[in-house]
Amino acid sequence: MKRDSRLQGFAQKLLLLVLLLGAWEGLSRLGVWSPYLFPGPFTVARSLGKMAANGSLWEATLRSLGRLGRAYFVSVAIGVPLGLLMARLTFFRNAVKPVVMGLQALPSICWLPLALLWFGLTDTAILFVVVMGSVLGIAIATEDSVQGVDPQLLRVASTLGVRGLRFQFGVLLPAALPGIVTGLKLGWSFAWRALLAGELLFVSGGLGQLLTVGRELMDVPQVMAVMVAIILIGITVDRVLFQTVEGRLRRRWGLEGAL
Repeated sequence: MKRDSRLQGFAQKLLLLVLLLGAWEGLSRLGVWSPYLFPGPFTVARSLGKMAANGSLWEATLRSLGRLGRAYFVSVAIGVPLGLLMARLTFFRNAVKPVVMGLQALPSICWLPLALLWFGLTDTAILFVVVMGSVLGIAIATEDSVQGVDPQLLRVASTLGVRGLRFQFGVLLPAALPGIVTGLKLGWSFAWRALLAGELLFVSGGLGQLLTVGRELMDVPQVMAVMVAIILIGITVDRVLFQTVEGRLRRRWGLEGAL
């Protein structure tokens, strides 16, 4: 039954992909736009293959993922503890949380001019923008996750005398973990967007620079090919990392099938 459901889901996704590619190819053949401005999927695939063959795609991808990994690690290291503090300590909830909420409303790319003034045209400037683009979302999601823990579970723990670090790390954190992982996934998507926005704005290597080079050369197939690569990387990370962890947590916490 479960296998049939998976096969059905896979077939539906494959059908949608075929329909989208067919619509794309059909639209490009209509000639509404010049083929130089709106190439079909086969032209874009050839451009993607060309970049993969000459190594430029892999080099840019590794550089972008390297930056993302470093910045995301810093964001998690700051965001999760900050979210826990906002959820558990009155001072952080009353004084720090409004500041975090206010800064979260600021688009991450707005940090780039400040980062360039502080750090110059360096990797540190991009890393700063990525951290600022993801750390606040992770903190807010962590705080929401802790606040959403079942009060009955907390009362039972209190009745049984579970307090201090044993309560924090043995009851509260595990109970909030599924929500925290969802927040980490959200933070990753924020970080990915902030990274590409930063790489687009000055020459720094990475996928953002490949997009910029394609625009400057009027090479629309290259621009679309890099966009496809960015989407594929995003889907791969989501499927391989976050959905795997989320699925295991939901099964362990008995939440699978609850929605």
